[in-house]
Amino acid sequence: MKELNPSVKHHLVVGLLIALWIFAFAFIIKPFDDGTLDFRSWFFISVGFSVLAFLCYSVLAVLQKKIYRRISKWSLSLEIGSIIFFFIIYLFGIYAFYKSPILKGGYTFSEFFSIIFIKITLILTPVIILARRYLIKLIPIKDNVLTFTGENKLDVLKIKKADLVCISNAQNYVEIFYIENEKLHSKLIRSSLKKILEDFTFLVQIHRSHLINPSHFKSWRNSNTVILTQIELPVSKNFKESILTL
Repeated sequence: MKELNPSVKHHLVVGLLIALWIFAFAFIIKPFDDGTLDFRSWFFISVGFSVLAFLCYSVLAVLQKKIYRRISKWSLSLEIGSIIFFFIIYLFGIYAFYKSPILKGGYTFSEFFSIIFIKITLILTPVIILARRYLIKLIPIKDNVLTFTGENKLDVLKIKKADLVCISNAQNYVEIFYIENEKLHSKLIRSSLKKILEDFTFLVQIHRSHLINPSHFKSWRNSNTVILTQIELPVSKNFKESILTL
């Protein structure tokens, strides 16, 4: 899996579906009976397990978007790691709820893991994998033309994605560098790097004042400077890792 839908909104929908599935599974099938839970407890455990599933998946949705934005790519190892991360925080969350004064569950942690949590993992894993694969299809098709707009209505720049080289901070403006007729041009637009990065997630931040189009990365001038198409930019230590992966 080399793609990720970074939309938190889309993943929250997946989290809601997971929560509903957990509630139905726990409340109707009742696979977690340890002989100590009455009807009231079954209801609370079903609601608690489903709410915690939604919250844990929401944490994953936010975290994976930050990772994806930072490195601008995804991989099978990151995908597997994300799912494992969800199950780890979900395990400790539902076990704490299970042992809370509300439920007073009777299983030890090892019993809870082997008898209850493994069942949850088996029924959730296929659902999560299929849902995350489906979300990739919901990513809007990106046009080859990028449109930059500023606070001023006259601040508009339309260029091909392949022509965009980098974007630099210029006080209350950003300076957009692009190739036109084989020459480097630039335009000032009243905006911020933060907004630009939110709108165009393929960009890579290499410095607090600079974003680059990774396709224009050429080489390193030295340990603190990169060479792009017709321009060189400094790289700060905080962002060096993101460009080392290019």
